[in-house]
Amino acid sequence: MGIMEILTYPNPRLREVSAPVDVFDAKLKKLTEDMIETMYDAHGIGLAAPQVGVLQRVVVIDTRPKNDEGRRYDNDEMGELEKKVTQPLILINPRIVGGVGSTTFDEGCLSVPSFYETVERKEVIEVETYDLSGKKYTFKTDGLLAICIQHELDHLEGKLFIDRISFLKSKKIKNEIQKHGYPKKDKKEKAEVKK
Repeated sequence: MGIMEILTYPNPRLREVSAPVDVFDAKLKKLTEDMIETMYDAHGIGLAAPQVGVLQRVVVIDTRPKNDEGRRYDNDEMGELEKKVTQPLILINPRIVGGVGSTTFDEGCLSVPSFYETVERKEVIEVETYDLSGKKYTFKTDGLLAICIQHELDHLEGKLFIDRISFLKSKKIKNEIQKHGYPKKDKKEKAEVKK
């Protein structure tokens, strides 16, 4: 499969609630590999299965910054808990079981490309999830990883970041998309991005 098509708002599939994964097999592993490849190709830091048309509770994330060669690495700007989590991260049937504090971040989304708005999230979260072999585990995280997890888990419930901002800001973005669509990248820009 490789690179998958990323659905964009207002595709109705983005509004559906995803079903739990109950079979942990080679097909699931392939899905997560393709999702990671798609996320990297789109220069994203997170991707939920509904964004590629698969209504299952599966999320992939990699919030580490990239160096000049495009390699991801840990750095001092990452949260202390975030540094302890191995990435790329694959979450199967994830749920947030605890959260403290509050933080804001200018969020964007591969399914609402070129639009950004400030969203409030929990600062530190505890996540319960499963790995690819079906083993349950929990971890705590902070920083951009905590924000990204909360954003991606919203997708599993059929929610987008534009649902978490004021009605007026959300309406403005939706009207802009309805009237003008999404900005198109010219061929030269696409070629430069793909390098």
